[in-house]
Amino acid sequence: MHVVQFLLPLRDNERRAFPRKDFERVRSELTERFGGVTAFLQSPASGAWKEEEEGGTVRDEMLLFEVMVERLDRAWWSGYRAELERRFRQERVVVRALGAEML
Repeated sequence: MHVVQFLLPLRDNERRAFPRKDFERVRSELTERFGGVTAFLQSPASGAWKEEEEGGTVRDEMLLFEVMVERLDRAWWSGYRAELERRFRQERVVVRALGAEML
């Protein structure tokens, strides 16, 4: 069993908010494909990182999505990550898979 997680920003790089329907679409797609998804839509996570070129600190608010899967289809997730990067105008969306054990 794996838990696949990724974060999507609430705003683009020009600080314009993405419409809620964009996040609802992701939730719907994952529910359709995997039978369920957990989407933390009401409590955004706060992230910060250093910019390499300018040296400043960038802050952002993001929403967390996670899906539990029996089999990890790396090719599908790689393609979906690229699609999310295009839709949300991001250089990189980090998608991570963690091993999980049902208790």
